[in-house]
Amino acid sequence: MANAKIETVTPIRDRLLALAALAAVIAGLVGFYLLSDYPLVVRVSSVLAGVAVGAGIGLLSEPGKRFFDFGRESVREARKVVWPTRRETFQMTGLVFAFVLLMAIFLWATDRGLEYVLYDLILGWRK
Repeated sequence: MANAKIETVTPIRDRLLALAALAAVIAGLVGFYLLSDYPLVVRVSSVLAGVAVGAGIGLLSEPGKRFFDFGRESVREARKVVWPTRRETFQMTGLVFAFVLLMAIFLWATDRGLEYVLYDLILGWRK
């Protein structure tokens, strides 16, 4: 436990960068509404520019760098996934449908059996 990494309080620089990034995103959103007389492309570009600038500012902070590294590592891990072939996909889908059909028949038969036992034999309601 002596080598446990201790998370320290975020330095003031990182907090200021986070505030600046948030301000950039908010500025892009405000621009969307202030540019209501302009075409939609310009308004959406305002939002995208605000998000891009906010992301750029955010990446300068230590949490932003860690987030970027996490994203890069996630993409690297996703590339290692081995997807099933088309044939394997159809086979497994067929097995799932067959199992669902068998379970539906089993549950229907169980329901009808219990209905017969309870209503006809025990209670005698259907004569």
